Amino acid sequence: MAAKSDINKSQPVGWTFFRQWLKNPLRVAAISPSSKQLARQMMSQLPRASRRVIELGGGTGVFTQALLDHGIAPADLLVLELNEELHQHLVRQFPGARVVCADAGNLSAIAQSQGFTGPDSADAVISGLGLLSMPRQTQQSILQAAFDSLKPEGRFIQFTYGPANPVTREVVDALELTARRASFTWWNVPPATVYVYQRRVSRSMAPRSMR
Repeated sequence: MAAKSDINKSQPVGWTFFRQWLKNPLRVAAISPSSKQLARQMMSQLPRASRRVIELGGGTGVFTQALLDHGIAPADLLVLELNEELHQHLVRQFPGARVVCADAGNLSAIAQSQGFTGPDSADAVISGLGLLSMPRQTQQSILQAAFDSLKPEGRFIQFTYGPANPVTREVVDALELTARRASFTWWNVPPATVYVYQRRVSRSMAPRSMR
């Protein structure tokens, strides 16, 4: 009889993802992995010359692979995935990346332990979390931890199903962020919208390149 790890290795990625959705549909927001088109749209929102990136909710690794293809070195990529089976899949698929089985709410401590602090903070956080279904306080806790782990000009890049901003206005204002609807794709199941969040910067203080 095959070992459990061998069984998992032989199963199609889409089936692995769908099985996890069946187990917990509220925690796994979609019924299938994200599309390559959505991954390209997410990558297009990375700051220029991005070197270090944190991914929240690695899933089956669609965005993880896209980040590596974009030029992010495995050692400069920190991936958090709460689901144990998906976490094990990511560890096998991306042995050079820093893949941690943990809740995104614990990001601040994890980023510090992995050396994503100070000058080595992340340039961007890529998120596949289902923020839209989370309570406001949970949203705020995750975004606060994310921006604590980002450089001052860093970006939080989030996709959501549908056109509405998944982060409440109260959270955006409390953390003094800007929210921008960046793109939309029908070629995803379900269709998805990409939002970008950044710290607010007054026009008089903004670098010339940001104006």
